[in-house]
Formats: sequence, C-alpha cells, structure tokens
Amino acid sequence: MRLGPLGHEIPAVLDEHGTLFDLSSLTADLDGAFFARGGIAEVAAALVAGTLATLGDPSDGSVLRVGAPIARPTAVICIGMNYAAHAAESGSLPPTQPVIFFKHPNTVVGPYDTVLIPPGSTKTDWEVELAVVIGSRARYLSSPDEALGVIAGFAVSNDVSERAYQIEISGGQWSKGKSAETFNPLGPWLVPTAEVGDGSGLRLSSTVNGEPRQDSNTSDLIFDVATIVCQLSQFMVLEPGDLINTGTPEGVGLSGRFPYLADGDVFECSIDLLGTQRQPVRQTVLPPTQEQRHTTQPGSPS
Repeated sequence: MRLGPLGHEIPAVLDEHGTLFDLSSLTADLDGAFFARGGIAEVAAALVAGTLATLGDPSDGSVLRVGAPIARPTAVICIGMNYAAHAAESGSLPPTQPVIFFKHPNTVVGPYDTVLIPPGSTKTDWEVELAVVIGSRARYLSSPDEALGVIAGFAVSNDVSERAYQIEISGGQWSKGKSAETFNPLGPWLVPTAEVGDGSGLRLSSTVNGEPRQDSNTSDLIFDVATIVCQLSQFMVLEPGDLINTGTPEGVGLSGRFPYLADGDVFECSIDLLGTQRQPVRQTVLPPTQEQRHTTQPGSPS
C-alpha cells in the first residue's frame, strides 16, 4: 500500500498480523519499475528477514492518508459489460468479445478520497470492480495460463462513471464519461497474486449511504481475468504497473432502480480478501472565473 498526502505517498506493506512496515529502504514507490524487477518478492523476503522498519499501529490513528496502492499507472484499461446481468440492466446483450475502453491515469485516487461530481452532472454512477495490476511486460501472450504469470496482484476499484457523458454525448466512445477527476478510487491494498489465485470466487459488493446496491461474485465474469489479460496482449503491449478494471456487476444507477450519486452521499465497496473502500461524494465547486467559463456556451455572449 501507499501512505501519505496526495503526490507524496510512501510505500508500505501491511503484514498478516496487522503491522505496517516502511518500504522506503527497498523502493521509492510502488511503480512499474518496482513490479518489473520483482519487487513483490523482495518485500516478501524482507518481511521474513525482519529488515523493515515499522510505521505504527493502523488502529491507533497515527497512520497517514491511504493512497492508491500503485503509483500513477501508464494506462487504465477497462472491460465493459463483463457481467451478463449488468449488460442486461444496461440494455445490451452480453458481449462475445471483451469491450475495451480507457480512463485517464490521473483518475486514480486513494480508497477513502472524496469523489467529485462534475459541475452540472446529474448521472454520476458507481461501479465496484476487481482491479488487476500488471507485473511484467506482456505482448502476444499465447494462453490464459501464461497471462496469469504477468499479474502482480489485485485490488478493489470503483469505476466511477458519468452516464450522460458516457452515453448521451459520447460520440461513440465511453471514455468521456469515465475520466473526470477522482473517477477511479483504488485500494486500500494491492494483494499479490500468490494470495488471491486467479481472481475467481471473490464476492464483491457495494452500498450507498449504507443501502445495498451490488452483490455478486467474480466467478460470474463473462471473460475471466486470465482471458482478459491474454486477449488485451493481442491488441496492446501491457506494461508493469498498468491497471485493468475487469467490469462491474448489476446494481448501478444506470439500471433505473436507484438514484445516481448526489452531494453528501457515501459510497462503500468491498471485495473478499482485498478490503473495503469508502468515499464521501461531493459536488465540484468551481472558482467564479471557472464557473463562468463552464456555463458559457461556445458562441454565446459572455
């Protein structure tokens, strides 16, 4: 995991006893270079050797802000409609090939950071997802089994979405509705593949203001984790530290069964073995000059 103010996080590891250790003696950050050189194995060895300094007890209030468990990735690659029930509630048939879209990497924030509703938005939505972090460079992988070998670990992700931007004014691509600031809370931890396996059989759930929204299992993925990574490698080179969001189950605001997120809401989501994240939701407040620019339409009097 990574702890500290935004942009100044330090790398850390939480062991099975709940003790936090400082990883600064091993690496400056949990980034692509760390994963590429086998950093997770280095951390495991250091824990066994007892060479890491402690950071304090997470329960005593001394722990710093929890950041995203990976430094800013070079790519955030997302799989759409990867649960049949979610495809149905979106008005679509289950895909026969993985649907791919992208989020801007600067959407990635900490698991307890505030999610900001864009100015004027009335359709900001939530999506709990199993996130995959790539551990080594991957191109043209030959099989799903080979794909499992390039995964560093897994985390909880919230693929926040603005549905009007995504659908009504998308121009045919979804990324407009996916890339606003704070739109990808991640964490609290990255859990290594050795502790999670292939990512199947994990319950994932979400609530808004304590009321249930999503409740499913990663075994219900249309395209499982290994298949996703293998197929992606046929179309792009995956780099260490890249983030893949694998899709969300039914129970989102787009279904029409629930109101979209509003100022003052609290969103929470969890995945077995990977922890729980919780975000307060706030309306973006712009300074007067930005507010004027945002509300003035092109060609209209200023």
